[in-house]
Amino acid sequence: MENLNNIAVLYGGSSSERDISLQSGEGVSKALIELGFSTSLIDYKDLSSLNLLKNFDFVFIALHGFEGESGILQKNLNDLKIKYTGSSADGCRNSWNKKITKNILKKNNINTPNWIEIENLSNFDLDLGIRHKAFDIFKPFDSIFLKPLEDGSSIDIFKVDKNLDFKKYYLSCSNPNRAFIFEEYIEGREFTVTVVDNKCYPPIEIITQNEFYDYEAKYISNQTILKKADLSKTNLIEIKSLALNAFHTLNCKGWGRVDFLQSKDGDFYVIEVNTVPGMTTHSCVPKSGSYVNLSYNEIVNKIIYASM
Repeated sequence: MENLNNIAVLYGGSSSERDISLQSGEGVSKALIELGFSTSLIDYKDLSSLNLLKNFDFVFIALHGFEGESGILQKNLNDLKIKYTGSSADGCRNSWNKKITKNILKKNNINTPNWIEIENLSNFDLDLGIRHKAFDIFKPFDSIFLKPLEDGSSIDIFKVDKNLDFKKYYLSCSNPNRAFIFEEYIEGREFTVTVVDNKCYPPIEIITQNEFYDYEAKYISNQTILKKADLSKTNLIEIKSLALNAFHTLNCKGWGRVDFLQSKDGDFYVIEVNTVPGMTTHSCVPKSGSYVNLSYNEIVNKIIYASM
């Protein structure tokens, strides 16, 4: 590895994922100190200028949400010739916007649930508008997903029931005045695959008592089960191959996480690719690494190495 001594951990920010980012950054910073690096935690919310990051040899991006995953930060760091973890601006942009992600996946014949875009939830009749059009398109489903076009950590994601008043979902949104998608509901099992340095760690199956793997299930509940996926040898080969294919097709690099659903027919569908996955005690990346006897600290070290 290059001569890296002083590493900045960029975390926090002002997005809806701030709290998770703070936890990720604190975990990464502790690991770096134990690995022998000099490190500083820098809250993006308080950073007056990215030029200040030139004082460091390297930046570990633990900044979730738009500020850390949309690609704008990465472009600016590239312009300043500052080295950092993870994907380039292009890879981040491709994976952050669900419409771009799905268009690229579909173009490359990679399974992803069907969808339609909504410019703004306030712009259509809450009872008779595009929601009914979505259910017509996604027949014979009784449920579909409503997701922000750009966000993470399952913020403002709802499993929408055909027979319930849509207003309850609208009123529950933290920010309904932005673009969303309605997405086909794939009933089955949920998996996630960690990718570090072009290698897949053992897939994890996610089992939750909630309707789906929402924010509460991800970061709060102690009842969510993350377990090593019990898949046939053929399915293991397939899901790892699909994970790498999706990761590279979206031009991602370094490290990331690819989320899947497997239908009852056994088909895998890519849900999304995360370029700055969570690194909390509840997160899937450390859990997956533990199945190949990697400690949290070792995973952090490998992420840095993979990003050089």
